[in-house]
Amino acid sequence: MSNSDASQRHSGRRFDSPRQEAFLNLWRTYDRLRQIEDALFGRYDLTAQQYNALRLLRAARPEKVPTLSVAGRLVSRAPDITRLLDKLSDRGLIDRERPADNRRIVNIAITAAGVELLDALAEEVRICAEKQLGHLSPEEVRVLIDLLRKARQPHEAPDSDWI
Repeated sequence: MSNSDASQRHSGRRFDSPRQEAFLNLWRTYDRLRQIEDALFGRYDLTAQQYNALRLLRAARPEKVPTLSVAGRLVSRAPDITRLLDKLSDRGLIDRERPADNRRIVNIAITAAGVELLDALAEEVRICAEKQLGHLSPEEVRVLIDLLRKARQPHEAPDSDWI
């Protein structure tokens, strides 16, 4: 299909502005790409956020990390981080500890079972990323990354790892 054919097919759509069109395309793309990872993680009774939390904890291993520190580093906001971590704890994938000197803080760490699960998922996650964006050239991926960072930058906290 040529660009003019695609433009004609989409010409019936109306957007309030090019920015709205860009945002809605971003949202639609996220939905389509998320379906692929949801299918993968669903086979392991995980969500993408739980997988993300496990990866963050593996990177910190062997250190224990405050719960709120993990919550702040997740790819997407987790309003109920406690429930997310409860599910991982119930499966023996993370350990929790409340320091005696400050019972308000909960420190968490990945367990050997959590590391084993991530290891088992590694190749499938790589294949998932290939299904999601493998049709783009390395140069297109780099441009996409740069544009997404630029779009997100004014909305990130100054200390974000994502800037």
